[in-house]
Amino acid sequence: MPIDVARVQAALRARGLDGWLLYDFHGSNPIATHLAGLAGGGATGHMTTRRWYYLVPATGEPRSLVHVIERHNLDSLPGATTIYAGRQELADGLRQLLAGLTRVAMEYSPGGAIPYVSRVDAGTVEAIRQLGVDVVSSGDLVQQFEAVWDAAALASHREASERLYRVKDRAFAAVRDRLQAGTPTTEYDIQQLMVGWFGEEGLVSDSAPNVSAGGNAGNPHYLPGVNATRPIGRNEIVLLDLWGKRDRPGAVYADITWVGFTGPRPPAEYTRAFDAVRGARDAALALVQEAARTGRALAGFEVDRAARAVLERAGYGPQLLHRTGHSLGTEVHGNGVNLDDYETHDDRRLLPGTGFTIEPGVYFDTFGIRSEINVVMGEHDATVTGPMQPSLVLLG
Repeated sequence: MPIDVARVQAALRARGLDGWLLYDFHGSNPIATHLAGLAGGGATGHMTTRRWYYLVPATGEPRSLVHVIERHNLDSLPGATTIYAGRQELADGLRQLLAGLTRVAMEYSPGGAIPYVSRVDAGTVEAIRQLGVDVVSSGDLVQQFEAVWDAAALASHREASERLYRVKDRAFAAVRDRLQAGTPTTEYDIQQLMVGWFGEEGLVSDSAPNVSAGGNAGNPHYLPGVNATRPIGRNEIVLLDLWGKRDRPGAVYADITWVGFTGPRPPAEYTRAFDAVRGARDAALALVQEAARTGRALAGFEVDRAARAVLERAGYGPQLLHRTGHSLGTEVHGNGVNLDDYETHDDRRLLPGTGFTIEPGVYFDTFGIRSEINVVMGEHDATVTGPMQPSLVLLG
C-alpha cells in the first residue's frame, strides 16, 4: 500500500521536521521502494534503474523528481512531478524540490550506527546538505510506518508462532526417537524433516531452520547443509532455531530458539548457562512489560543492557557475541527497533504495535545456549506470543 501522506505529515509536524525525502537508486533503499509502492521492481511493471526522489512535506502537496525514461514510476502517489534527464536538470530539479526547507528526514543513520536505517549513500546526503538542508535520521518514522503491525499482521504472527512451536516439538521428538532406536541421525537429517513440516504447516522462510549440536551450537549463525553437518550424539546440546511466516501478502515472521540435551541429566555447566540465559531473557521481558504498563518510553539499547547485565554478573561476559533481540516484520529482521547496545547503539524507542525477539545467548567452543521468545508491544502491556522455555528439554 502506498504511503499515507496525511499520517506522515502529522508525524513530521510532531517531530518538528519540514519533510521526509524518500530516495532510491537501483533498489538501494528498500524502505523507500516499499513506501512508494515500487517493491518488487520489474514484477510490478516498474523499472527502477534511475534516481528518484519523493518529498512529503510537513504541510502542502507532496512532489517528486523522476527520470524521463521512468517518468511514470510514481504516478500512483499524490503530488506534482518534475522530470529530469541530464545531470544538470537533476541538480536544478533537486534544488527546486527542496526550496524553502531546512530539515528533512532520510534513510540515514549518523555514523552508520543503525545499518537497517542507513540506506542513503553519503554522496546523496552531501548533495542535500550542500543545498542548505539538514538531513536527520528517519529511523522513528520508518518504525511508525513500516514496523507497526495491523490486526491482520498480528494474527498472521500468532498463526506462524503456533506452527513453529509444533515443528519444534516434532523435531525434538524425532531426535529423541532416533536416539532411543539407535538410528544414526545428523543435524541435516532433522533440518530436512523440519523443512517438510514447514510445508505441511503452510510456512515459508528465507532459509531452512537451524539444527546445531555440540560445538556447532556455539556458532550463533551455524546452518547445516548436505555437505556441512555432523551426527547428533548422546549427552550433548542440540539447539533449534526456526523462523517462518504464513504464505500470504503482509504476513509477518515468528522466530524462536529452544535448546535440548540428548541425555538424562545435563552437566552443571549446561544448566548453569541455561539458567543465566533464562534470567537474562526474563529480565529483559520484565523491563519491557514494566515500561508498557507505566507508559515510559523505552529504547532498544536499554533492554539490551538489562539482559547483558544479568549475563555479565554470572561471569559470561566473554561469551556474549550478539545483541539481545531484533525487530520482526515481513522480513525476519524487520525495520523496527533492535534490542541492541552491543553491535550498535539503538536509541529508537519500542512502539506500541511492533513485534520483536528477545534472545540472549552464551557461546563456547563446545556448546552454546540461547533462548528466544517473541514479544508484541501493546498500548498498555507487552505480550509473549508463545511458551517460554523453562529448562533444557531432555532428549535422553
